[in-house]
Amino acid sequence: MTPQYILEKIFGYQDFRGEQKNIIEHILADGNALVLMSTGGGKSLCYQIPALIRPGIAIVISPLIALMQAQVSALQQFGIRAACLNSSLSYDKARAVSQQLRQGELDLLYVAPERLMTPRFLEFLNTAQIALFAIDEAHCVSQWGHDFRPEYVQLSILHQHFSTIPRIALTATADGPTQRDIITHLGLENGKVFIAGFDRPNIRYRVVQKDKGRDQLLTFLNAEHRGDTGIVYCLSRKKVEEIAAWLTRQGWSALPYHAGLDKNTRQHHQMRFLREDGLIIVATIAFGMGIDKPNVRFVAHLDLPKSIEAYYQETGRAGRDGLPANAWMAYGLQDVVKLRNLLEESEANEQHKRIVRHKLESMLGYCEMTTCRRQALLAYFGEQLSNPCQNCDTCLEPVATWDATDVAQKALSCIYRTGQRFGVAYLIDVLLGKSNERIEKFKHDRVSTFGIGQELNKKQWSSIFRQLIARGFATVDVEGYGGLQLTEKARPLLRGEQPIELRKDILTQKKTDKKYSRSSRQAFEGHDKILWETLRHKRMELAIAQTVPPYAIFHDSTLEEMVQRQPHTHEEFARLPGVGTHKLERYAEAFIEVLDEHALQYGDVSTG
Repeated sequence: MTPQYILEKIFGYQDFRGEQKNIIEHILADGNALVLMSTGGGKSLCYQIPALIRPGIAIVISPLIALMQAQVSALQQFGIRAACLNSSLSYDKARAVSQQLRQGELDLLYVAPERLMTPRFLEFLNTAQIALFAIDEAHCVSQWGHDFRPEYVQLSILHQHFSTIPRIALTATADGPTQRDIITHLGLENGKVFIAGFDRPNIRYRVVQKDKGRDQLLTFLNAEHRGDTGIVYCLSRKKVEEIAAWLTRQGWSALPYHAGLDKNTRQHHQMRFLREDGLIIVATIAFGMGIDKPNVRFVAHLDLPKSIEAYYQETGRAGRDGLPANAWMAYGLQDVVKLRNLLEESEANEQHKRIVRHKLESMLGYCEMTTCRRQALLAYFGEQLSNPCQNCDTCLEPVATWDATDVAQKALSCIYRTGQRFGVAYLIDVLLGKSNERIEKFKHDRVSTFGIGQELNKKQWSSIFRQLIARGFATVDVEGYGGLQLTEKARPLLRGEQPIELRKDILTQKKTDKKYSRSSRQAFEGHDKILWETLRHKRMELAIAQTVPPYAIFHDSTLEEMVQRQPHTHEEFARLPGVGTHKLERYAEAFIEVLDEHALQYGDVSTG
């Protein structure tokens, strides 16, 4: 079988995307590779197709049980012999998989790194014919990455003991230091690096200044995502619980997910998310890595992510089906203080803290930028986008800036005059000339900056301080009481040797262009909308009967094509994207019956 034959007949697609074909050919020629490809870009096919061509079994190392199960379910729907071995399997099921292994009845086996390292499994590897090793979510191997897993470091055993077997490491997020760590730990120095592009053009990126974050989230959801599946990320477990309960009270279907919940509850919530539509998961970063649900229409952050890699990885869980999706974030100064406090309180060494500080500063810069967000995201990963994307907030609603040199000097001078020991709220009171017991105690009603900032209000001054911190002119003393301190960068600004332009904050959310922020399926009207819902109902019925997620049957994008093309023969149905030979035999009759009944009832002419 050739790669093109497998792509068409098994997976139901006509053409390879981007670097897929080159990567597959490289692996088939016994090459090793590091593949950096955006979420939803088709990474899995890069090892699944070689696994079906090369003799033996492909071993896929994956960090999460839910990820393995989802991928195995999807492969089995295509008629591929796949299984997983993990702690969730009963004794009988694990024994059945082991028997399939011994008898050579599997093409792909998914395992966790800790299972791979057991003496029994290593013994099996030494006796079996291995087609290839695929290390998914390979950024987990790097301590500089956003999701370091110590057990991934042990995967160095692969190039030490199985050096002749091709190894392919795959990730959607890895900056320069993380890439170098992956190459070193996995022995890929002689391999080829494929950077297939990080751009997710279907995702709209938006950052709003936090001002009653719950209300802002609700406004966003009501305006653009009623009935959609989505993820809301929060920094703390307590906040996750509170937001999930609050959304439920507001009439939304929402569930919490964090590492503090018992294992059964976490698994139950995750399975509901995978198998139901219109459900919102409110989660810490403990949720989501490898989540393969294609129709997540939005990812919202109510707290600032720790790095651009984490932000990109988390937002990348939206719109995996290629349809429009939103990445929305509310961010404020308190987020910065909280993250810096967490960092300084950690037991990490100073080198690690320095790198994490740099990543946080890059994240702050992203939030406060006035140019195209997508260009900045891609540049962070070493990719250039020649023109602004026209699908982020700063492109669609260009940010107004103003000459803030004078007020920035006042703010920085106030930090200096009060001894570089006080927080933003105190400094604003001094600038506004608000005398109180504390200010009088420290005699700051007598400093030259007392009352010199009355041309701005409290919110405007808060914005000034937030942007000065994000731009590196001041920093928060997290070892003390959160007081602001000047940096060396502040000197030329204070001396009048350089001007500064800051953004004008817009706290009220503008009306959004719904046609782009919502999936095209929601543009269906009349008879087409009836057909869309009927097809979804049929898909759910088939999924429930097999206890698999609906998207494992067909993605939303395939159902959309059914509505638009309305195939009535097997030949026509086979030309739909995502319909391979196995799915054609298994599902064509059921869906064609729905299409035929619709045509009889409403006529064979689209009315949408």
